[in-house]
Amino acid sequence: MTTTSQTATIFALSSGQPPAAIAVIRISGPAALEAARALTTRDLPEPRRAALRRFVDPRTGEIIDEGLLVTFPGPRTETGEDMVELHCHGSHAVVRGISAALDDLPGLRLGEPGEFTRRAFLNGKMDLAGIEGLSDLLAAETALQRRAAMTMMGGALSRDIE
Repeated sequence: MTTTSQTATIFALSSGQPPAAIAVIRISGPAALEAARALTTRDLPEPRRAALRRFVDPRTGEIIDEGLLVTFPGPRTETGEDMVELHCHGSHAVVRGISAALDDLPGLRLGEPGEFTRRAFLNGKMDLAGIEGLSDLLAAETALQRRAAMTMMGGALSRDIE
């Protein structure tokens, strides 16, 4: 199914690259909650509450992993859209298995680098100064850099400009 960038539900690894103890796969868009339902054999947890779930391949029913599932109904999310986070084991096989299962679902596609942040900007959840602060935070190596980035992300520059 072909979807435009405005209607597509995207997913991507939001944590560090495997192998790692834990990986976080984020899903954002109109089909995010439906995708979460497809990947688990149980009901979705209450919004914003982590719950242990088995993640299964919807095509085969094979268990891919077991981890935490958190749902975030929009518009009160980082992107302004429905969002889901899958906190799973961070092996290459698990991340590839979950990503392949998501990629097979209608209306979902792998997000491009920076696309979650772009959606946050387009949906009025972040301004350009906040995005710059986020970029600085991700690159911060010292406590001073971290503090400055957090100040920028928190909107201090935008408030001063206003």
